[in-house]
Amino acid sequence: MSTSTHPLVPAANLDHAATDSQARSTALSRSVPWYIWCGVLAVTSATIGGDWDVSWHRSIGRDTFWTPAHMAIYACGVLAAIVCGYLIFATTFGRSAKLKSSSVNVLGFRAPLGAFIAAWGGIAMLTSAPFDNWWHAAYGLDVKIVSPPHTLLILGIRAIAFGILFLILATMNRSDGSNASFKPLQRLFLYLGGLIIGGQMFFLMEFTFDVKLHSASAYIALAISLPVFFAVLSQASHNRWAATSTALVYTLFGIAEILILPLVPATPKLGPVFFPVTHLVPAKFPILILVPALALDLLWQRTRSWKPWQVALASGVVFSAVLVVVEWPFATFLLSKASENRFFGTIYFQYNSRPDSLDRLRRFFQPDTGLILALGLLRASIYASIGTWLGLRFGTWMRSVQR
Repeated sequence: MSTSTHPLVPAANLDHAATDSQARSTALSRSVPWYIWCGVLAVTSATIGGDWDVSWHRSIGRDTFWTPAHMAIYACGVLAAIVCGYLIFATTFGRSAKLKSSSVNVLGFRAPLGAFIAAWGGIAMLTSAPFDNWWHAAYGLDVKIVSPPHTLLILGIRAIAFGILFLILATMNRSDGSNASFKPLQRLFLYLGGLIIGGQMFFLMEFTFDVKLHSASAYIALAISLPVFFAVLSQASHNRWAATSTALVYTLFGIAEILILPLVPATPKLGPVFFPVTHLVPAKFPILILVPALALDLLWQRTRSWKPWQVALASGVVFSAVLVVVEWPFATFLLSKASENRFFGTIYFQYNSRPDSLDRLRRFFQPDTGLILALGLLRASIYASIGTWLGLRFGTWMRSVQR
């Protein structure tokens, strides 16, 4: 049997290139500890499961606890338990000098700081499961996202994400910037940071629906929630484009959800049904936080010599102003006929969406104008400045974390 090769490339060179590729892949897997990969997979599973679960509620309703979406969410807790259990017991009872030298002591147990943070998150997740079942039984089958059990669940997932983030960060801080493991760890740090940004946006979902994007309250919520994390991730990651990279991860996940979920058949199991649903209904199009994130990165690269309060003040104004400039007209576009296609996803409505709902009528909810809008955006700038200042300080401290 003959083997074909490219006419201009000798077979020996192709074999050598394949060997180099395999060597790089092996080196990458060895440079990043397995428990970090497992932790990143855990948070990814929770992110996908959370988006899937919201879509399940919008398309089918809450039929049982044992849905695939719920299993994807709670797989995060299982994987986190594996990571934390290994690190805590291997460090406390093992003989690895490397693990012991990078650990802290909590109640007589030793492990890296991130393992204890993630362990608390796993406990919170497990506690939220029976709490959520009781809440639905007491108050209804399909309630709001921001309910006490959902809040506990989201906080648990957030703790796991930050725990794994600290594991990555400590490993990065112990290594030289030229070390082979630094770049892959930095990429994982930014990817996980993007999932954390996505988690923030998930929590803000009910405040940032497209019909509410002409109200100052939506921009105030975004200003409170995002700049602090952009500043933390930028400072801690040693990367000039940290805010842009993390915002891009959130944006790509959101667009992928719109393109993929409607391919899955689904039928409502709860009533009343006001809109015929035959497939999973995705979330709204991602908020254009990518643009203000890019603006913040560019600003921070040019203000390295400024005092922190000056950077924070400028960042709050830039973030709020750029966000309004891009999102305000885009919201108008989303409520227009021009956005009715599979990419922007404004053709999809949940099964209990009434014909006279603002969503179906494509009208804004209590839009703000004039002085009310100006004062609201001023508040948003102030909150964004305070958040940036806190984020810069906390992110600077995170650079010293090595355990």
